[in-house]
Amino acid sequence: MKFPVNFQFARRVPSGTGTRRFLQIIGVLLVAGTLLACSAIKIAYNQATELAYWQLHGYFDFDSTQSPKVREELARVHQWHRQTQLPVYIETLGKWQALLPGELDEAQACGIFDEVRSRLQAISDRAVPAAGAVVGTLGHEQLKALKQKFSELNADYRSDFLDGKPHALIEKRFKKAVSRAEMLYGRLEEKQQAVLRERIRHSVFDATISLAEFQRRQRDALQSLAPLIAGQASQEKARPAVQAYLERAANSPDPAYRRYQERLNRDNCKTFAALHNSTTAAQRTKAVQTLQDYAQDFAILAAGH
Repeated sequence: MKFPVNFQFARRVPSGTGTRRFLQIIGVLLVAGTLLACSAIKIAYNQATELAYWQLHGYFDFDSTQSPKVREELARVHQWHRQTQLPVYIETLGKWQALLPGELDEAQACGIFDEVRSRLQAISDRAVPAAGAVVGTLGHEQLKALKQKFSELNADYRSDFLDGKPHALIEKRFKKAVSRAEMLYGRLEEKQQAVLRERIRHSVFDATISLAEFQRRQRDALQSLAPLIAGQASQEKARPAVQAYLERAANSPDPAYRRYQERLNRDNCKTFAALHNSTTAAQRTKAVQTLQDYAQDFAILAAGH
């Protein structure tokens, strides 16, 4: 599950692009609340290092010499996150709680999404040294395994968003959107489901464009990693290469894709605002309580519990 505030009705670009995937996994697992209902946050967060390790292991199949280093780097990022990011999340959740009782316009919805992206970017930036320390230890077979993993991810993406009749694909996205929205507002009424369904039907989301960008990032990841693996580059040389790749992943060099991404961002903002404005006073009260629960759990975790 995703964080209920960020209603991604379809993954804009599937995750899993080499070094970017390394940082994404760190990010989403350390945020913890972006993945789980409140009742599970504390358990997941305190196990984030191990959860992230096993996710990454599924991509790179770390050997016995790499595993301790990966765990060590993940633990460093986790500790930084606990000390510096959780307090920011608590403050941010407080601002969102003040917004939810009233109506939302597109700009306010985009502001919420921008803050989420900003927090994830902070994690990505902080994790660059960790990635730089690890990528140089990878071997050629691990790069081949990553390429194979990309093929599997592409097949999964096609299955989710391209293969099948249009109405069936829309229904799949609709069900996902309802599930995520109900994490925040509780059970949606028919009129709110109708809002979501209509917005998804007219969404600017284009799975073909998104998959093409995904594959560009994959090629970029493999090309960026190739000169760094098997001890070919020091950590000092690996870090700027990793950072440059991440910048290209975050800001595509393809101007057409950047324009599409901007349209999609605005579309998502409008959808969130439309859904929120269709909710009842009771549902908005539930949403505020949900965010309060997150904030309380984050406070406990920030204290080291």
